[in-house]
Amino acid sequence: MAKTNSGSSLEDFDIDLNRKTDVTELNMQVSLACQKDGQKVVYVMFSDGERSAEGEIPKCRIISNRGFSQEEVTRLESYLKENSDMLYKTAAGIDPIRALFS
Repeated sequence: MAKTNSGSSLEDFDIDLNRKTDVTELNMQVSLACQKDGQKVVYVMFSDGERSAEGEIPKCRIISNRGFSQEEVTRLESYLKENSDMLYKTAAGIDPIRALFS
């Protein structure tokens, strides 16, 4: 259920993180791949309207967090690790020229 975010170089997704007692729906945005210290890096933003966190692949670490608990951050980092191949493919498929002029 990917949908393009018009006017930016990000790809939007809706994901579910199942908790023990409830389900939280998150919006996930994937950036274009860029070079950092000789590595291909992709940034992933998670948000639910009130909270947000930004992760970095290949480190699969949350680098900024506003409102998520430590347990939730750990689950987001696990998500990044388990889905890094798909996230790299998504980033590679973003057309920066099309996104710029959308």
